Amino acid sequence: MVAARLAALKSSYETSPEFRQIVRFLFAGGFAAFVNWLLRIGLSVFLPFWLAVLLAYFIGMSVGYTLYKHFVFVRAEKPESVRRQVFIFLGVNLFSALIVLGLSVGVNEVLRTALPLFIAQALAHGFAIAVGAVTNYLGHKVITFR
Repeated sequence: MVAARLAALKSSYETSPEFRQIVRFLFAGGFAAFVNWLLRIGLSVFLPFWLAVLLAYFIGMSVGYTLYKHFVFVRAEKPESVRRQVFIFLGVNLFSALIVLGLSVGVNEVLRTALPLFIAQALAHGFAIAVGAVTNYLGHKVITFR
């Protein structure tokens, strides 16, 4: 049964450009999210949690832009200008950054009543990054790299 599901997934990957794009986005975005998450942990040593979340988000976003442009949305129309594309990319990510910040802080407040602070922050930030990834994919697919 597992082998049949894996074969079906492989077949979908080979025949569906949309599915391939989603898989590439998950890998590229997952790597950028990992960079974001890991940097936030290090930055939290020196900065308040909310500021570490924002700074790590924007560093991870830079990694994401490069990976999305070169590995995920490779068949996208060439933009009139790279400057305009970067501006739109920043707008989509600003929207997602607000979601990530709000969820990180809010979920952290709930979790820290029951968990050690380090674990509460790590879980809250990880959850918020996952939600932000969905808004990013949709925004970049429809607006940035159409």
